[in-house]
Amino acid sequence: MKYRSVFDIIGPVMIGPSSSHTAGAARIGLVARQLFEKKPTWAAFHLYGSFAKTYQGHGTDVALVGGILGFETDDQRMTESFQHAKDNGLSFTFHEEEAQLDHPNTVRIRMGDGKDEMELVGVSIGGGKVEVKELNGFDLRLSGNHPAILVVHDDRYGTIASVATKLAQSEINIGHMEVSRKEQGKEALMVIEVDQNIDIQTMKELSKLEHVKKVTKIHE
Repeated sequence: MKYRSVFDIIGPVMIGPSSSHTAGAARIGLVARQLFEKKPTWAAFHLYGSFAKTYQGHGTDVALVGGILGFETDDQRMTESFQHAKDNGLSFTFHEEEAQLDHPNTVRIRMGDGKDEMELVGVSIGGGKVEVKELNGFDLRLSGNHPAILVVHDDRYGTIASVATKLAQSEINIGHMEVSRKEQGKEALMVIEVDQNIDIQTMKELSKLEHVKKVTKIHE
């Protein structure tokens, strides 16, 4: 299916076939790219529910690839994302899954660059809004619609307090925060949505805190 304009797929007012299947899909892909923090060379999209049934007709495939390339939802290049992927050395595959999950518009994205890999589960909840439900085996709830940081850290006493204190010192207000861990005393993940983008200096200071292993930013 060929689109004449990006606004046939997504736009400031949704004119295309479905905001859930296109704008939301693009947003999930973009969040995945921001979390990976670098250019991937391959991506595999595992589609569930209505995503699996209608992804070609509704432009979900085009939107997911565009997001992985780092395109914003109103980027004019979105309609030609397959060609841009080829030009940028990104190979991709789509897999229609039969499993029934809690939400029908669900995609599991696996991506890598030959050195590092990442796996993310996202859902499109309507109106272009999304939630990330899982990241590298950690359960979480991340909207992707607000600035946020993800802090990978050792599960140690005082680590959460030290991160919150550092944000307060930088006058950054926390809107939502949750912590997930796979096993007590092992690696854990903080997900913190904030009211404004976090500057580079604060990111550096957070990464230097005791027991903090990695800090990743998602901007609005």
